[in-house]
Amino acid sequence: MLLGAVGGPQYDTLDRPLRPERGLLRIRKELNLFANLRPALLYPELASASSLKPEVVSGLDLMIVRELTGDVYFGQPRGIEVRNGERVGFNTMLYSESEVRRVAHVAFGIAMKRGKKLCSVEKANVLECSELWKEVMIEVSKDYPEVELSHMYVDNAAMQLIRAPKQFDTIVTGNIFGDILSDAASMLSGSIGMLPSASLDEHNKGMYEPIHGSAPDIAGKNLANPLATILSVAMMYRYTFADLDTADRIENAVKKVIEQGLRTGDIWTEGTQKVSCSEMGDAVVKAM
Repeated sequence: MLLGAVGGPQYDTLDRPLRPERGLLRIRKELNLFANLRPALLYPELASASSLKPEVVSGLDLMIVRELTGDVYFGQPRGIEVRNGERVGFNTMLYSESEVRRVAHVAFGIAMKRGKKLCSVEKANVLECSELWKEVMIEVSKDYPEVELSHMYVDNAAMQLIRAPKQFDTIVTGNIFGDILSDAASMLSGSIGMLPSASLDEHNKGMYEPIHGSAPDIAGKNLANPLATILSVAMMYRYTFADLDTADRIENAVKKVIEQGLRTGDIWTEGTQKVSCSEMGDAVVKAM
């Protein structure tokens, strides 16, 4: 299933259960889409569009594996209530051993196909939930002796993504940490409009979507970058349909239009050709 971004400020006044974002969370939970794959790849031609110096970010090829159906987004109890005469809001960070174990196997499997380096990101120094996460990751690592497992606190991981992002190959982390870190990593690639994602169940069936939001400020103006959505289709062919030839064909077409110097506004730099959303999409089709 391919899904576009949802949400917008016009929905902010709705009761929480009626907001589009809650529907998206429910889809993930009910379809058991527990493994969220978020690649961050920097095309050489976009090095100048990144917020970091080219020498820091050139050659970036990172995969973040985010657990998607647990953590504070789904933990109970949660809510807003009055205690001692004032309102308090509360959420529960919760992971079971089996939830951590299954996403660990996905992450180690991906690391085996990449650089055989896996960094597990948590906050085990202050969170019992993260203590369990770390323990299970170490246990699962015994099934993958070829993969080098390291551990990093989430605050340090955020700093390291900015300081030296190429030290990472594959990162595995929980739902809320993964949400934040993958959005930060998106800016390393030049724009959040460049990054696709896959959300998979245990049989590699899933939902594919760009990681960016609905961008209501430019909706209907033909300005958006369509490449993240197009690359999400490539991920769908790669992971669900196991059609690597089609996936490669789509990804190579995106590479070609980038090499040709075509840019939507979010990745445009001096000396390149600014195009609209539809023009970029047409160019990718032509490149195929």
